[in-house]
This record gives sequence, structure tokens and C-alpha cells, in this order.
Amino acid sequence: MHQEIITKFNLLKEKQLSIDITRGKPDKDQLDLSNDLLDISIPTSSDDGIDLRNYGEPFGITEARKLGSELLDAPLENILAGEQSSLLLTYQTVLSNFLFAEPTPWKSLKNPKFVCPVPGFDRHFMMLQDFGIEAVPIPMVEDGIDLGAFESLLEQDDEFVGILCVPKHSNPSGEIYSDENLQKMFSIGSNFSDKFLFLFDHAYLIHDFLPTPEQKPLWETVVNSNVQDQTVITTSFSKVTFGGGGISFLATSGHSLELIKRVRTTMIICPDKLNQKRHVEFFKDAEGVKSHMLKHAELVRPKFEIAYSYLETLDEDCGSFSRPTGGYFITYSTAKPIATKVVELCKEMGVLITPAGSTFPNNYDPKDSVIRIAPTYVSKEELKMAMEVFVTAVELANYDVGL
Repeated sequence: MHQEIITKFNLLKEKQLSIDITRGKPDKDQLDLSNDLLDISIPTSSDDGIDLRNYGEPFGITEARKLGSELLDAPLENILAGEQSSLLLTYQTVLSNFLFAEPTPWKSLKNPKFVCPVPGFDRHFMMLQDFGIEAVPIPMVEDGIDLGAFESLLEQDDEFVGILCVPKHSNPSGEIYSDENLQKMFSIGSNFSDKFLFLFDHAYLIHDFLPTPEQKPLWETVVNSNVQDQTVITTSFSKVTFGGGGISFLATSGHSLELIKRVRTTMIICPDKLNQKRHVEFFKDAEGVKSHMLKHAELVRPKFEIAYSYLETLDEDCGSFSRPTGGYFITYSTAKPIATKVVELCKEMGVLITPAGSTFPNNYDPKDSVIRIAPTYVSKEELKMAMEVFVTAVELANYDVGL
């Protein structure tokens, strides 16, 4: 068996492949779904008479905010419409609290800390690192965060200022937070402090590609838990229309809303109102967005099915993998501490995979087990080749086959 694996490794290496599945990006066919957006004709004024070509409206034009209100199921007065990505609004939220949080800005705290469910999104950890905020990991469970670990952290340390989550199709393992998990999270966090921030990057809010467990609108759960003033939810069209060319939305209330407005008034002055209007004209309403996402699902689903078909060929003693119903990633967890070796072997065979450890703060996976697979961007044929490489790398590393 070992010789067969070595032979396959050498044959794949000889192909001199150059395939990159490191990032979760739409492919060309997905991007083409929004090409009409490039040619759409829009007026130069908003519905309420604002000149879209000029300065002003740092919190977004009304019709864009209405679209965000429909998508997030939150009142219009709690919605801000921005630019580009949910990550940008998430960053601005951290910045606003770092500079202006009351009673004490985070910059003035000795060692501010954030709770970060893992495996998680590397850019979230990098963002917190930019501000000198320590990202402290807690495990994910099937329906959200490990609530026992969360409560234990807060009981032991009073330096925590918030938690940062992807509540639906969590990046990278695909969990969907249950309403009960969220409610208990809100109870634990708000009992710890009424200044504790619940920060949600809802990047995959509308990115189902298979039947998905029901989740109440997040804002509804927030309001029912009476934590709307200490909760910020962001989402965007980054993977709906064009990367960097979409628009974004934020929902919050009270002091948190005033903080983000304060930062954006200085930093942004005005978003790209023409692009906001263009997106509103393109989609019309939330139902238009959801209809558009069904087309994405038809393109994304087959690629996940291809990836699953290859992962299923691996013996169970090699590891296990997630089967998300939406989002952009699959997580493979090796049974042995060999993730770094698997990624290195893939690179030797010409396939780039997200570096091992990157789904943990400081790029440190204590078990060296989690590997993120991003199947969407490459063609189906490239994906098949990449998955053959991945399976071969796992087998080589797991059975400790010498080369």
C-alpha cells in the first residue's frame, strides 16, 4: 500500500500542477451572474433627493439601508449601509471601541481580550492583532460555541471586551449557531458586563447551497435577549456580486451605533452612493437578492460534492471532515498532528492550501490538525486534481510513508 501511495505522489508531482485553493472566492461563472450590474442605468439622485455624485450620507442612502433592513430583519433606524465588505465594517467597529468605548476606550485598557471561537477566520485574528487585542480561542461545537468554555473564560478573567463570531456557515467549519446557543451566549456575556461586545460577521447570511437548519433572524434573538446596544452585526455582497465591488450593512443600536457613526463621519465622509443605488436597482429587494443566491448555489454545490467524493475515500483513521450546507469552506481534521505536513506535501505536488494553523490565533493549532479547503474558485477539473493531491498528501502523512 505504501508503495502505491509513493507512486501516486511521484506521478502527481511530475504533472507540475499549479492550483491554488487557499481562499474562498467566487469563480468566473459566479461573477458573471452579476455582469448586468456593470451596465445598469441609475439616476443621479436617491429616492429622497440626495445627489449621489456628491459628498455626504456617511451612513448610506435610505434605499440601500432599507435593503439592509430587509436582509437583517432589523428596523431601518438600526441599519447603516457601507461599502465593500462585512470585514471592513467589523474592523471599523473594533476601531470605534478602541478609540471611544465608554467608560474606558479599549486602547486605555492594560490587556484587552476577545473571545474567538476556533477554528475561525484568519483575518479576524489579524485584525485584533493590529489593535494589540489578545485573541483567546474557545472550541466550536455542533450548534455554536462551547458555552461552558465561554463561561469559564469570563469567570477567570475580567479583561475580556467582546466575542467575534461568524454565526451562520461559520468560517471554516460550517457550523450554524442555534437560537438556544446564541441566547445562552448573550446571557453569559451580558451578565459578565453590560459593555461586553457581541460582534457578528454575518458574511454567509444568504449563502446556503443545501437545505439548511432554520435560524431565527439574528436581530430578533438579540432584541429578545435585550443586548441590542452591545451587539453589532455586519454582512455584505462581497460574495454576492463582486469582491471589493459590493456594498455592506451593519445593524446595531444605542451607544454602539453612535460609536460607529462617529468613526465613519471622520473616516468615510461618504460611501460610494452610486454603487449603493446600483445594487438597489439591480436587486430591488431582499427577495431579489435571495433569488440571485439560488443561482450561486447551483454553481457552488457541485464543487462541494466533488470535494466530498474525494474526502470520502480516505480511511476514517486518517481524520474527519465537515459537510457544510452553505458558505465557502470545508474543514478536514487529521487524526494525528500532521496538518502542517499535509499542506507541505500538497505544495510539493503543486497545490496550495490555506496554511495549517491559520484558523487559530497566532497561527497556532495546538493539535496541528485543522486544514481549510476552499473548493469554489477553481474549475471542476482543477478541483478534482487538487483533491486527488490532498487525499494523497493525507495518506502519505498519516501512514508516515517515507519518500
